[in-house]
Amino acid sequence: MPWPVLVFDIETVPDMAGWRRLHVLSPDLDDAALFENWRAQRAEQGQSDFMPLYLQRVLCISCVFRNADGLRVHSFVDRDGHSEARVVQSFFQVIDKHAPQLVSWNGSGFDLPVLHYRGLMHGVVADKYWDLGDDDRDFKWNNYISRYHMRHLDLMDLLARYNPRNNAPMDALARLCGFAGKLGMDGSQVWAQYLAGQTEDIRRYCETDVMNTYLLYCRFQKMRGGLTEAEYRQEAAFVRHNLQTLSDLEPHWQEYLQAWLPD
Repeated sequence: MPWPVLVFDIETVPDMAGWRRLHVLSPDLDDAALFENWRAQRAEQGQSDFMPLYLQRVLCISCVFRNADGLRVHSFVDRDGHSEARVVQSFFQVIDKHAPQLVSWNGSGFDLPVLHYRGLMHGVVADKYWDLGDDDRDFKWNNYISRYHMRHLDLMDLLARYNPRNNAPMDALARLCGFAGKLGMDGSQVWAQYLAGQTEDIRRYCETDVMNTYLLYCRFQKMRGGLTEAEYRQEAAFVRHNLQTLSDLEPHWQEYLQAWLPD
């Protein structure tokens, strides 16, 4: 299995400050009221209440980083409402430093376009990520941008054979494979949890999502011959051991372990 590997997932909330900048609006409305007004208007028109990607503010980026030294779970979180630029820049700095294989579930359809737009807005620098062979010739033939290269592996896109009609939800695939699946909430609840001040709960939810993706990636590596059966079982046991250690610090990992079926 190629190392280092960086599996990532993001959680976002509507960028109501950006919405105000694009529209002439009453300053008397707070974010929650403004969003509810917009959602009601969209409902009347029979349209989705999902904000366009360029108006998705990045709240949290959770990562599983696996290399020869071990496995680490880490989240970059905007806890004060003013640190989005730092969060996005920190993520791309990890890519610049390690040039890992990126792994996501629907990262091509959501996570990365959001990070592109928000990075552009904040003046983020991401040299290695955008390298198409100008600095490193190897990146001409295998880079993060091409849909069909493996330097960024969007598992959902690949398993669906690049056909959106075949896409499967990560939660369903994870649970069908015996992993824990989503815990605590789902993406539709993030905005309400954010308004309630539950940023840490959102961070924990994002971390369990990214762990599901890492385990699906390991299962995929076994399917494609990147891991033997013995190596796959060894890696699963290694992950369990690491999560047991983390569960002493944060209870969501204990919940995750309890929901993860024995291999």
